[in-house]
Amino acid sequence: MGFEKGASLLEDLIEKAGGCAVMDGGFATQLESHGASINDPLWSALCLIKDPHLIKQVHLEYLEAGADILVTSSYQATIPGFLSRGLSLEEGESLLKKSVKLAVEARDKFWDRVGCVPGNSYNRALVAASIGSYGAYLADGSEYSGCYGPGVNLDKLKDFHRRRLQVIVEAGPDLLAFETIPNKLEAQACVELLEEENIQIPSWICFSSVDGENAPSGESFEECFEILNKSKKVNAVGINCASPHFIESLVCKFKELTTKAIVVYPNSGAIWDGRAKKWLPSMCFGDEEFELCAPRWRNQGAKVIGGCCRTTPSTIRAISKALKETS
Repeated sequence: MGFEKGASLLEDLIEKAGGCAVMDGGFATQLESHGASINDPLWSALCLIKDPHLIKQVHLEYLEAGADILVTSSYQATIPGFLSRGLSLEEGESLLKKSVKLAVEARDKFWDRVGCVPGNSYNRALVAASIGSYGAYLADGSEYSGCYGPGVNLDKLKDFHRRRLQVIVEAGPDLLAFETIPNKLEAQACVELLEEENIQIPSWICFSSVDGENAPSGESFEECFEILNKSKKVNAVGINCASPHFIESLVCKFKELTTKAIVVYPNSGAIWDGRAKKWLPSMCFGDEEFELCAPRWRNQGAKVIGGCCRTTPSTIRAISKALKETS
């Protein structure tokens, strides 16, 4: 797939969806609802080893709910992480490819069933391969602080991401989704890798935010977007796994900082304690709030809207319904 063709693929989907495409929602949340045990450094990627059938089931549930984009189960799937579990390099790379394969198979199975039905309300979904931040691999909550320590420099981050990026691209996703990036340094590493590896499919880079104003590192989004805006390999930018209370102001801010498409997929508003490995009580959005806010986020400039942690297929159904009814 050439770069221009890939870029138009995303643009065409957004246009077919009425100007704003719908992503899927929380993956680990839904796996747990089906009985998966993922209290593990590999998190939802553990199911690539133990319960791959559940991964495909969750993908299908989000497609039924109206998702135009599926994100793969590879957020915390890394080669070092798999090696630490005693798997070989070949086994780890095979599991990365499997994450893409399961999503593609689910998409194709679903589309084979509904695509030929006259008047169906679905679009043929795109598969976005998830590439979680270095902090996600560390599993210590540092993707929400951006504090990787003095030993982590640009080269180390590129070395960490490089082989995973190569393997995932070989597996044939439609898009790449760099997620919960917490600082300018890792954003730069991702951009430089896309250039160095001459990646020929479109990508987005999404930051997290804990204060609704800046990246978790405390760096301004003006600083973080500087390198992204210069790259033709980055087609969209945005925010994920931040509180939905922040999204309205962040979309307005991002519109001032970039001409790239804006992607938003907040969590439910629950706060994750990365060290204690538990969710903390907080003011959460329910499906009704997402249904109310999604059209506002779209009208302010968001081109892709979905959910992250603690959102479910019912959340995505509410978002899809609201966007269709107000388009």
